[in-house]
Amino acid sequence: MTEALPDRCGAEDSSAAAAKLGLVRAYDDDLRLAHVLADAVERVTTARFRAEDLRVEAKPDLTLVSDADRDAEELIRGQLARTRPRDAVIGEEFDPTGNSARQWIVDPIDGTHNYVRGVPVWATLIALVDDGVPVIGLVAAPALGRRWWAALGSGAWAGKSLTSAKRIHVSSVSRIEDASISCSSWTSWADVDREREVLDLARECWRERAFGDFWSYMLLAEGCVDIAAEPELGLHDMAALVPIVTEAGGRFTALAGVDGPFGGNAVATNGILHDEVLRRIGTP
Repeated sequence: MTEALPDRCGAEDSSAAAAKLGLVRAYDDDLRLAHVLADAVERVTTARFRAEDLRVEAKPDLTLVSDADRDAEELIRGQLARTRPRDAVIGEEFDPTGNSARQWIVDPIDGTHNYVRGVPVWATLIALVDDGVPVIGLVAAPALGRRWWAALGSGAWAGKSLTSAKRIHVSSVSRIEDASISCSSWTSWADVDREREVLDLARECWRERAFGDFWSYMLLAEGCVDIAAEPELGLHDMAALVPIVTEAGGRFTALAGVDGPFGGNAVATNGILHDEVLRRIGTP
């Protein structure tokens, strides 16, 4: 899956090339493990999808959780405890474990509301953050028959598996009036006092849709959408998305413009449009 470094005259000396190649290969084993975890989780989540006895309850923050969410996260945690016992694990459904610079961040079912209603737009998100840097992201959407993944320095990929994939890249759209924008919810922007700004931006765009959750960002990484944004997200919602978007050539920040998944909200673009989008809807 990783590519050999190009041998271009004057591009970089041999030591720099060797260092870069080492970076590309540094997380290969972790990426393969992420796929193994996704394989195992899919057997749980697909078996419970649209099951008549699926148990669903509201959490204290009024979001939904199903027995499949908890079973899937327990499975991931169990496998990581065996294969990466020194690493920390942060998930949506259980308390963090471990104290390491290497943190696995998982959302067992992103799009639980879709999952419990039988809508096939849901996914398992698996990320590895190393010393504060998201270095691996994997999004597995079995009901859509798709996966997206990236490792730092290795590019972004989409397909059914590591052996059946193609490299993906963001669009080259350079004008707001030619852009396609996707948000999970238009009305929720009022909670961060940005409803008018976001609606004004959407009206100026060529096309607006609400694909929602992980899918907006994966479509952006594939060049099908040019702008995606959400006013409130958790670390588990974003960590896996960041490497995929950035390795595809895009940019992922908070509304305040800080790169990465740590700002509590998200703006992702093809990179070309990012500064203009932040100027219009960003926060101080």
